[in-house]
Amino acid sequence: MRILAIGDIHGHSRAFDTLIAAVKPRLEDVIITLGDYVDKGPDSQGVINRLIALYETGQLVALRGNHELMMMRSRDCSQYEVRWHNSGGKETLASYSKFGKSQLKHIPDEHWYFLENICVDWWESDEHFFVHANAAPDLSLNEQSEYKLFWEKLDNPMPHFSGKTMVCGHTSQKSGKPLNVGNTICIDTRVYDDGWLTCLDVSSGKLWQANKKGKLKTALIDDFATRQT
Repeated sequence: MRILAIGDIHGHSRAFDTLIAAVKPRLEDVIITLGDYVDKGPDSQGVINRLIALYETGQLVALRGNHELMMMRSRDCSQYEVRWHNSGGKETLASYSKFGKSQLKHIPDEHWYFLENICVDWWESDEHFFVHANAAPDLSLNEQSEYKLFWEKLDNPMPHFSGKTMVCGHTSQKSGKPLNVGNTICIDTRVYDDGWLTCLDVSSGKLWQANKKGKLKTALIDDFATRQT
């Protein structure tokens, strides 16, 4: 069994398709997507369709990201709707309508159900734990605040008391390269810009990267190891 973590997709279904084709998931694999499926890219609708199909195979554990939180809360709060639109929500809504300006009502119930009921806030294995953004090193995962899990950027992350390695997204790496400081690995490699979408096999350390044009490359996470300062 492989545990495969995929960073922030942000509406880039072509990069996601390229990664999945390269990784060739096996029935026994667990695929962890780290949130931020929507916004900024051209095909948020297509990304969620793909995730739902993958979930139905029994392989997917889908985390929520802060962009999913903004999207969900925009249904009930005009303040969040404005914030969401300004954070890439306009592109998400556009992906749900072929004719003119789209609205929240055009998003199918199946997609809302996926975001609200299928996605989870965190997940852990024997040696790793997976969050969208960050985690307080002295608290268990079920004690983490919303701010830590979904919004806080990485800044010299400290080892978690569990001894497990944190795998996260959210803090976009402008270099397009994963951040690997030993106790923490960040694989938001900025696919929505000129970067890459990253998939990491957390056991072997192999990683695959695809960009929005469908180009693919591979490496090892140890190639990106750095020391904290």
